[in-house]
Amino acid sequence: MIVNYSSRPVRLTREINELVGKPFPFKSRLILGGIGSHRMNIKKSSEDIFNKLSKFESIKYASIELRPNGIIIHFKNNLIHYVWAIPYYKLSVYQTDYDSIYSEGSFINFSKTHLKQSNTKFFKKLMNLRLEYLEKNFSGGPNF
Repeated sequence: MIVNYSSRPVRLTREINELVGKPFPFKSRLILGGIGSHRMNIKKSSEDIFNKLSKFESIKYASIELRPNGIIIHFKNNLIHYVWAIPYYKLSVYQTDYDSIYSEGSFINFSKTHLKQSNTKFFKKLMNLRLEYLEKNFSGGPNF
């Protein structure tokens, strides 16, 4: 679900909260050691995301927010703020030359920069939360 979130309409906020859960409470944020990634450089993306990114900026950035049932990727095109809400059961993460997020045919590849250590820790935290969610909600189903 990739949407324009500039004006933050209540209906859209409600849909996002139903899809990926409400934001973590303060105590959980402290226990997790933060729920947001550093700003990451977008190297490549699928067409639907690429069309929403600014054509005039040479460097494009995004950040990831953890939620109890999924993640939200935030990126901007000048003054327009877009969010991509992905529930954990539709999320695929690959870490090769790029850190890559895939879901339902869309993807973003992030370059590994000098913040590699911080992003590596963040992606481990993301994968642990995803695994906990899948074990809790799909323990009787197929093996993941």
